[in-house]
Amino acid sequence: MEGKHIVAFGGTRPVPVGMHPMHKYVLTLTGKDRPKVCCIPTATGDSSPHLVQFYSNFPASACEPTHLALFNRTVRDIREFLLSQDVILVLGGNTANLLAVWRTHGVDVALKEAWEAGIVLCGGSAGSLCWFECGTTDSFDVNELKSIHDGLGFLPGSHCPHYDGEAQRRPLYHSLIAAGFPPGYAIDDDAAIHFEGTELSEAVSGRAGATAYRVELAGGQVEETPLDARQIS
Repeated sequence: MEGKHIVAFGGTRPVPVGMHPMHKYVLTLTGKDRPKVCCIPTATGDSSPHLVQFYSNFPASACEPTHLALFNRTVRDIREFLLSQDVILVLGGNTANLLAVWRTHGVDVALKEAWEAGIVLCGGSAGSLCWFECGTTDSFDVNELKSIHDGLGFLPGSHCPHYDGEAQRRPLYHSLIAAGFPPGYAIDDDAAIHFEGTELSEAVSGRAGATAYRVELAGGQVEETPLDARQIS
């Protein structure tokens, strides 16, 4: 599929068997039978258990999985490595740390070039928040959600992942929007929104009841508009 693509997941819960619908969805966007998929686990500190889970979630029978480690870096030319992929998946974790490390290694610049080259960028939690200008995060305090304002900004506006998965997410996002935060998108776990360029293409859902929302200030009141999510499996 030509053009620029970002797929933001609200988050993904484990599935009993097979691949998660969101993972299968991003593979189909490449138009290839066995696309190359690169995991970037920076937000977890390149955690080995999370990498093991990635290779389980994206089996070699469905794709060519690989990953980019930055804490024990082995890839010499990050730009060349990322531009050779079909899908780049960013794992969840600490968004603030992820952004700082990426900017140190030039990953932010390489990712923008990959996006412009038509490589599908995706991820959930920190892996979805990073593409926007700002949003809600637990990067600074494990007990309290706060706002973050220095995302990559490939997509305009704000984002709130885990909308139905964490009790603090909805009230914080509404209070931020009411206080002048840029409008944006909230996404439930097991739902996703697909952008072509910076325009919303569609919302998809891998679980009954999971969807995404446009959240904005209108007439001095916060308006939350559910998107019509296409069910996928």
